[in-house]
Amino acid sequence: MNPRRKKRMGLIVALLVGLSLTVGLMLYALNQNMDLFYTPTELVNGKPNGEKPEVGQRLRIGGMVVAGTVSRDPQSLRVSFDVADVGPSVTVLYDGILPDLFREGQGIVAQGVLVNSHTVEAFEVLAKHDEEYMPPEVAEAMKVTHAPLQYTEEQKQGSGQ
Repeated sequence: MNPRRKKRMGLIVALLVGLSLTVGLMLYALNQNMDLFYTPTELVNGKPNGEKPEVGQRLRIGGMVVAGTVSRDPQSLRVSFDVADVGPSVTVLYDGILPDLFREGQGIVAQGVLVNSHTVEAFEVLAKHDEEYMPPEVAEAMKVTHAPLQYTEEQKQGSGQ
């Protein structure tokens, strides 16, 4: 191989290695910022393919705020409430000002970190903007009418609330 071909081959190999490294770093960065969407049932029981989030993972959870579960700390902006779809409920802890449209029986999407299989520490809470709109993921996951969900007295006593 003559020196000119060797030089070209070295340049091509260096470009391919640089391009591969760049693409790899981009994919790594995107993976770190990706938030997966879960319904409360999927969060507790896992997705149909068996995928279950790990404690400390960033995620989005969507569902209906269960009536009678909103609890506000009088000394701070800390709020806790339960979110449910057609199965078990998940407690969302949030420290901040809730959207104006937030209320019991309404659909929300919360972004946060999984504390345990039934608790999410949210850093953002979004409420739906009118009676007809529901985030597509929530509508698809629920596939039921969005009547306000409420705990019966037996469920409250059984869960220790």
